[in-house]
Amino acid sequence: MKYHVLPGDALFGRFSETEIDGEIIVCRECLIDGDTQADNLEDFWNVRANFIETAYGANDYREKVIGEFEKLRNLPEESEINLWFEYDLFCQVNMWFCLALLQNKKVKIFRVAPIIKNKTDIWKGFGKLENEDLEKCYAERIEFSETDVQLDAKLWKAFQHKDWKDLKTLGAKESECFPKLAEVCAAAIEIETRPQETLRKITANETDFKNIFAEFSANEGVYGFGDAQIKRVLYAETRTK
Repeated sequence: MKYHVLPGDALFGRFSETEIDGEIIVCRECLIDGDTQADNLEDFWNVRANFIETAYGANDYREKVIGEFEKLRNLPEESEINLWFEYDLFCQVNMWFCLALLQNKKVKIFRVAPIIKNKTDIWKGFGKLENEDLEKCYAERIEFSETDVQLDAKLWKAFQHKDWKDLKTLGAKESECFPKLAEVCAAAIEIETRPQETLRKITANETDFKNIFAEFSANEGVYGFGDAQIKRVLYAETRTK
C-alpha cells in the first residue's frame, strides 16, 4: 500500500486533483507551539490535547489529530510512506515527529519536498505550486536512509525536550532529506525571543493584521507561522505590557 502524509488540510483538495495514487493521511498538528514533553505517547496526546484546547479553542483533538497519527502508527508492513512537508520549522518539527513514529516499522519512507522556482519563495512551500508541479515533487522524492531516520530521532528528541545545545549540533549535519537544517534549528533555538522581537518592531509602525502577517512572513518565513501562531505571539505581547 502507498500512503501520503500531507502537512495540513490546505494541500488536501489540490492533491486529490493530481494523478498521484495512494491513501492520504493529514498531519493537523502545530508542534512548533506549546508543550511537547511527556514520558510516553498517551501522556503526550493528553498534553497536546490540553494545549490545543486552551490555546486554540479546539476540542476535537483526539478525533481530528490523533486519529490521523494512529493511521500512521498502524500501517501494514512493507507499506510506502511519502512525507510531504515544507522547509520551514513548523513543517519540519511535524515531519520529525511523524518520522519518529515510523522509525521501528518495516516500511519504505520517502521525503517529498516542494520544488522551489524562486529562492525568495523557499518558505512558501507547496502553496504556489500547480498540480503538475506537485506531480514533479513526487517524482523527485528521496528515500530516507537509516542514517536519516536516526538523525530524525535525535532532532525530534532535542526539540521535544528543548535541548537547544544538542539541536545546534544536529543542525550542522547535512542530508538531502533535511535541507535548510541549520537555519531551521537556529530558528527553533530562538523561538522564545526572535518572533516576539520581530513582531515588536513591525507593530511599532503597523496595526493592520494583514500587513503585520505579510511583513512577518517576509522576514521570518523560516518559522512557517500561520495567522493563529502570530496572533498568539501578539496576544502574549499585549498581556505583558
